[in-house]
Amino acid sequence: MQVQVDIQFEQLLKIVQDLPTHKLKKLKAVINKEKVVAKNDRKLLSLLLNGPTATANEIHVIENNRKAINSWRSN
Repeated sequence: MQVQVDIQFEQLLKIVQDLPTHKLKKLKAVINKEKVVAKNDRKLLSLLLNGPTATANEIHVIENNRKAINSWRSN
């Protein structure tokens, strides 16, 4: 079951400010962990989008190599 609560930012801020120290530290740790995960996702996406790509000739060489290896395996 999921419950959604509409709460104003000021109310949320007051709730967070009233948290005991140990719970506030735990909340900060969770928030920071989420930021790190999001940052890592952006880095991976950037790497994949900007990474090297194979030329048509390189793909042709790879396909020929696969065919040669597969024929060698079947003999």
